[in-house]
Amino acid sequence: MNYQEATIKPIRSLTDALDRCQQLGMRVSRQRRYILELLWEKQQHLSAREIYDLLNQQGKEIGHTSVYQNLEALSSQGIIECLEKSDGRLYGNISDSHSHINCLDTNQIIDVNVELPKDLLEQIEKQTGVKITDYRIDFYGYKN
Repeated sequence: MNYQEATIKPIRSLTDALDRCQQLGMRVSRQRRYILELLWEKQQHLSAREIYDLLNQQGKEIGHTSVYQNLEALSSQGIIECLEKSDGRLYGNISDSHSHINCLDTNQIIDVNVELPKDLLEQIEKQTGVKITDYRIDFYGYKN
């Protein structure tokens, strides 16, 4: 099964993520499980350093290199999300299509599902000649 085929069924839970690893022939090591469990527990976007620190604070000893290697493997296979930000990469548990709200006060990134009206998508296709098959919108704002 290739990456494209694996992304057909969205990953909606920790169990889905672990199942996807097995479907792709990825070993579900103790360290990999720790990282996935943490991302599903926290439900937020974290840097590799934050993941490393949180796991070690929980008494789950894991090395820097192991964290980075596992995050790369999981994100490259579409099991977790990797966001490229100006100050580094952030990792999240949702890997299927979604949009983000970037809070400029807290630097928090909030996952949201946005569905554009069909007529808007058709209008874009008419203007550009490109049929939209997927999209992601990034919103920016401040807390009220």
